[in-house]
Amino acid sequence: MTMRDRVTDFGMRTMNGVHRMVLGLSGGRLGWTIGTMQTVELHTTGRSSGQRRSTLLTAPVHEDGKYVLVASKGGDHRHPFWYLNLVAEPAVDLTIRGVTRPFRARTASSAEKAELWPRIVAAYPGYGAYQGKTDRDIPVVICEPRV
Repeated sequence: MTMRDRVTDFGMRTMNGVHRMVLGLSGGRLGWTIGTMQTVELHTTGRSSGQRRSTLLTAPVHEDGKYVLVASKGGDHRHPFWYLNLVAEPAVDLTIRGVTRPFRARTASSAEKAELWPRIVAAYPGYGAYQGKTDRDIPVVICEPRV
């Protein structure tokens, strides 16, 4: 792993920690939305460790009980760890405003991504900039309720 990769990973962990701190210090009153985007806590199973992993993310599109996540990692050349985990084990949980529910996560098809991407970038133009920073096709993840 390069020094650049280590710095990126540290920055992502730090940003997530600050977000958790805002949620905790505000008693959950602040931090469940960023702009127009819903914030969710994604719980995955570690693909190597088997341990429960959690990360706070934004869901730029959420409707009909479905939540859309963007595996951008700020435009890094690598997929986020959470994305690799849910590809290995798509049974995930989402915590939304303190309520945790089971979901099944899947990578959007090319057609689904083409339909969703303009809405994603409209919610947060930074996602378009992230795609411009990397040769990697940034995956879009659709989380649908598990029965």
